[in-house]
Amino acid sequence: MDATTIVLPASAAQPTRPPLPLLAAIVPVVAGVVLWLITDSLFALCFAALGPLMLLASFFDGMRSRRRARRRAEGETDAAWQRAEDELVRLHGQEHRMLWHRSPDAAGCLLDPPLRGRTPLSAATDLVIGRGRTRSRVRASGGDDDRSRAFRERAENLDDAPIVVELGGGVCVRAARPVASAVVRALVAQLCLRFGPSELSLHGRGVAEWGLEQFPHADRRGARFRLRIGDGADPADAVICVRTPGEEPAEGVTTVLECVAPARAVARTPEGLRDISLEAVSTRQIVCIAAAVASRSEDTAQVPDAVALSELQTAEGGDGRLAARFGRGEQGDVLVDLVDDGPHAIVTGMTGTGKSELLTSWVVAIAAAHAPEEVTFVLIDFKGGTAFDPLRSLPHVVAVVTDLDAAGARRGVGSLSAELRRREAALAAAGARDVTGSPSLARLVIVVDEFAALVQEHPDLAQIFTDIAARGRALGMHLVLGTQRAGGVIRDALAANCPLRLSLRVAEAADSRLVIGSEVAAALPGGSASRGLVYVRRPEDVEPHAVRVALTSPHDVAAVTRRWEGAQTPASPWLPPLPRVIDLPSGSGAPEAGVIVLGRADEPDQQRQPWVHLARGDGLGVIGGPGAGKSTLIRIVHAQIPDAVVIPNDVEEAWDAVAELATGRHGMVLCDDLDVLLAQYPAEHAQLFLSRWERIVRSPAGVVITSSRATGPVGRLLDGLSHRALLRLSSRVEHISAGGESAAFDPHRPPGRGVVDGRDVQICWTDPVAPGSGRRGSADARGIARWRPVRTPAGVVTTAVDETRTTLAAAVPGCRVTTLAENGPTPAEDAPVVIVGDPEQWRAQWSLLQGIRSAGELVVAAECATELRQLAGVRDTPPYARLHEGRAWVVPAGGRPRRVRLT
Repeated sequence: MDATTIVLPASAAQPTRPPLPLLAAIVPVVAGVVLWLITDSLFALCFAALGPLMLLASFFDGMRSRRRARRRAEGETDAAWQRAEDELVRLHGQEHRMLWHRSPDAAGCLLDPPLRGRTPLSAATDLVIGRGRTRSRVRASGGDDDRSRAFRERAENLDDAPIVVELGGGVCVRAARPVASAVVRALVAQLCLRFGPSELSLHGRGVAEWGLEQFPHADRRGARFRLRIGDGADPADAVICVRTPGEEPAEGVTTVLECVAPARAVARTPEGLRDISLEAVSTRQIVCIAAAVASRSEDTAQVPDAVALSELQTAEGGDGRLAARFGRGEQGDVLVDLVDDGPHAIVTGMTGTGKSELLTSWVVAIAAAHAPEEVTFVLIDFKGGTAFDPLRSLPHVVAVVTDLDAAGARRGVGSLSAELRRREAALAAAGARDVTGSPSLARLVIVVDEFAALVQEHPDLAQIFTDIAARGRALGMHLVLGTQRAGGVIRDALAANCPLRLSLRVAEAADSRLVIGSEVAAALPGGSASRGLVYVRRPEDVEPHAVRVALTSPHDVAAVTRRWEGAQTPASPWLPPLPRVIDLPSGSGAPEAGVIVLGRADEPDQQRQPWVHLARGDGLGVIGGPGAGKSTLIRIVHAQIPDAVVIPNDVEEAWDAVAELATGRHGMVLCDDLDVLLAQYPAEHAQLFLSRWERIVRSPAGVVITSSRATGPVGRLLDGLSHRALLRLSSRVEHISAGGESAAFDPHRPPGRGVVDGRDVQICWTDPVAPGSGRRGSADARGIARWRPVRTPAGVVTTAVDETRTTLAAAVPGCRVTTLAENGPTPAEDAPVVIVGDPEQWRAQWSLLQGIRSAGELVVAAECATELRQLAGVRDTPPYARLHEGRAWVVPAGGRPRRVRLT
């Protein structure tokens, strides 16, 4: 429908009264008086009379303009209301026609026969019980007067509309028997006109009692929906019964029609009570209607409008063939054998013609006749990922691949080449020429929905399907390829090995000729009438045969699943995807000594998932973003090598640990987020820190380094390692710069999933180690000691003189703490003394500073890093110390600086 909101006109606004031109009226009066005073002529006073006259004329002209504007506004408002009324009539009429077209009663079905199969019959199907007032979709907005409120109320209600209820809730007609039977006949006639005998079955005592036995729906076996007319104990999907006034309706009935007159009733539904007018059909009328329905059913009896899979006879299995019945043609049920008629098949059809239903019914029909030991299925859905979901419960289905997981689709379909090699090796070991000579090999049927989309997304996989088509007959591998059109999609080499052809309606005659050798598939009419109508051409057929595809219900799938419950299912052609969490192996699965387990690799082309190891002494660079699993990898290595040195994440402790490791022999070194650690050092310390790391990397003990990026100085260290692991990164640019392929970038990759030396690997998981466990470098245990003077006199260089003096006086009670500003004692004094001063004061006391440097020790606060070179004469880079945390360097006479806590 069009827009269903009508904007109501506002009330006509009253025109405002124009102001009187007082100033314009006063000017002639003043001018006349002035002229009279100048000319002393009485005629000048006549000019002054013009002002009052103009004022009076303006008043009357304003009244006339207001009346004219009011009449114009009222006319426009009346026209707007008329347009709103016309729009309401149009929208209500349009909605009225749409509702009756969508939900026709018996009379509507006779005047305009509905298309069968538009919507399947179910408990939720709408049943028109009569005509009455219902809520309209039309709404009105604007206006707040009585007329607007009345208009909105009329707009929101639609008279003479179909009143519908759900068929599954049942209907009880409570009236005198003649009236009630006529109403029931109208309800049943409505359903029989809308749905064919293959969908609706009438049974119960009322079928014969009320003259309904002449419908072809009467006692129809195998129909999808069972409707009981009258009373009875047999099972039914819905009930229509009759009760006399005062009797209670049947149990479970949710709609009661209380007839108050032959054509009027009160409908009681879960939504409440409403008055409706009923439709009634006499016995003679129902006979004529039934005859018309029966004649129409006989015209199409050779190819039924619909057929359920449960109506077809199950083919016989266990003979090495793949025979199945999944449709009914002119001569009855059609038997198709994928082994004898194939070994491969092509299924074409436009969107909406029933291609997915055909493939589903075919799979279920084969599974119903053959055990999982005889046949297995791989279902590939590239049409949205839901067509084959109902078939996952079948024990024959070993894998379902969808286009919703591009990586999984490539992984799954790529595994088919490995399955080819495996079957060739199995036949060679058994000394058999084909699969019939090797009972251990079950036949594998690969069903593809939308083969064109698969090849378009993965063009390199077309060659794999061509290989399967060429060698599949001997290896027991069969293809069923569904596509909208075969031309330009299926190569000649592939089509030549697919002699079994099925075509639903196609758009072009050339596509029909290419598949089945005839144009009949292109001549099928559109709409629901041709949905599920397929032309089948087997190699021995001269002409294609029309077949109605059977519809598979969840009950059919459940029945097949129950039939083969407990049967042994052969292994899948490829292993399942790697799990998100993999524990470290233990016991018999633990690795041998000297080997570190990193995780499991996924090698679908080899049909294996081996453990990925790192030899002790090898280097591994790990690149990944936040939450990608870098720290987990460090933990699993440390869990297997408890004596490994783990670089602390504290910058001072990390500096000490790296300085110690760079000087001698050590075990394996583990460092998490080296780039984050390096970024916290100033340029001078960062350069020295990297140079020490270069010595560590070149050591034979082995190094594992993680980083969030592979560029810059850390990237050069990673390039020096023998192995690299690439975990999830935040952008494609970072992924490519780290050495990954653009096509392999996945922002949703789970934590711990990455590429190690070109293989997809899931890193193992281990619980975080307790704090303090393992060896984390010598600085972790040593910490930062508070400074105590060892040699005196001692000098302290700091910008916080007073605070430092107070702190040291309390910390070193055995020494006298003074400042340079107090003209403290000279170095010649015998008492231990600590002299505190700022850099400028120490520069002024140069001789005292030289004496302390030669005989005592000089302490420089971390905030005075420049003075460490100027006053202490230190040329080497001192240990890194954090600022504003009481850190300092102590330089003994002739010694190297070391880091201490000053406060």
